[in-house]
Amino acid sequence: MAEGTQVELFVKAGSDGQSIGNCPFSQRLFMVLWLKGVTFNVTTVDMRRKFENRFLEDLAPGTQPPFLLYDNEVKTDTNKIEEFLEETLCPPKYPRLSARNPESNTAGSNIFSKFSAYIKNPNPAQNDTLEKGLLRALQSLDTFLCTPLPEEIDENSTEEQSASCRKFLDGNELTLADCNLLPKLHIVQVVCRKYRGFELPQQLAGVWRYLKNAYQCEEFAHTCPKDQEIELAYSTVAKPLK
Repeated sequence: MAEGTQVELFVKAGSDGQSIGNCPFSQRLFMVLWLKGVTFNVTTVDMRRKFENRFLEDLAPGTQPPFLLYDNEVKTDTNKIEEFLEETLCPPKYPRLSARNPESNTAGSNIFSKFSAYIKNPNPAQNDTLEKGLLRALQSLDTFLCTPLPEEIDENSTEEQSASCRKFLDGNELTLADCNLLPKLHIVQVVCRKYRGFELPQQLAGVWRYLKNAYQCEEFAHTCPKDQEIELAYSTVAKPLK
């Protein structure tokens, strides 16, 4: 990145119009920029304010946050922004964030869809089935997190390594895979507790270890919206069981 390049991330504002709102895509890009170690600004956008909407229409017509302003050039689409940042902010000056193991990119990829079906369902007769579907998805993630990655296995050791103790999906450092999954996993935890009285089972030791390690990282913990913002965002989405 050339010296003097301006980087500004526009994210969805919370209910007060200023704080960070509930948006896993906004948090994902916020985390990527923070992990890259680049100097950047974050602007929260209140979509209810007409002035800001006009400003957005001029800056990025037809686009809603998140989007990126990179050296006066607008970048849209979360996946494309992530790819652009990984290619542009690259070694040796900036860390590579791509996961080494392809499986890390797909671990937990079905959790959010299972969660959405579960939380949007108003029919009590279907609740148990949908909850079990979410649990199976979480169990699959737990199995992945507890299974050693190839680089964790010592081929010269006579002892079999049965369980992984890594902090995150792809090792002990946060990667793009974590930036994608962690914001969604946090939403699942907050919303299920609030609207279904459902807690992640304690026997999911790998998932709990993963979340505990994530909350200890400022790149994740300090980019999370407040729980109340997440609960508010889902107040009309989470259907009461009737």
